[in-house]
Amino acid sequence: MDIDRKHLERCIGNEARAQENLYRHYAPKMLALCKRYARSNEEAEDILQEGFIKVFTKLDDFRNEGSLEGWIRRIMINTALNFHKRKSPSYQDLNPELFELSRVEESTSVEILSAEELETVIAQIPSPYKTVFQLNAILGYTHKEIGEMLNISTNTSKSRLNRARHIIQKRYFNIYSTAISPAYGRAIA
Repeated sequence: MDIDRKHLERCIGNEARAQENLYRHYAPKMLALCKRYARSNEEAEDILQEGFIKVFTKLDDFRNEGSLEGWIRRIMINTALNFHKRKSPSYQDLNPELFELSRVEESTSVEILSAEELETVIAQIPSPYKTVFQLNAILGYTHKEIGEMLNISTNTSKSRLNRARHIIQKRYFNIYSTAISPAYGRAIA
């Protein structure tokens, strides 16, 4: 089902069936997005519901510039970020120096991990770093856009992404260290 302008106008007019169709069309993709920012399925569902309330109250602000899905996605991301700010007031104040990272050889660790392994590792990254990693590496936002969304500087965004990558590499190294040959520094076949 494509969502056309006429359908959007029915949603803006609070027509329940049109809103339900819009929700059913986009909810599965948006729930998957919300799960990336949530600590549990219930939290993801709360973010999704809060996000769709915003979608329906602000739908008349959509100017048909770009895709509707992209517009809804941005609302969901902002809703997830605001959700965590409300739940964790010290979220922005986390001191990156608390996480002393040992130098891990640069590699393509992220490329080698399976999707499940990567999701497990990402879930363990402290929130400020995880959020920047997801926004940049997974969703493709620039550091400038991330800075505006999170109210941080571009350099802080870059630093958090770098820390997230180091955490992923360190966890990857710890997971697979038993399969590493000390003589060659490579995985044993």
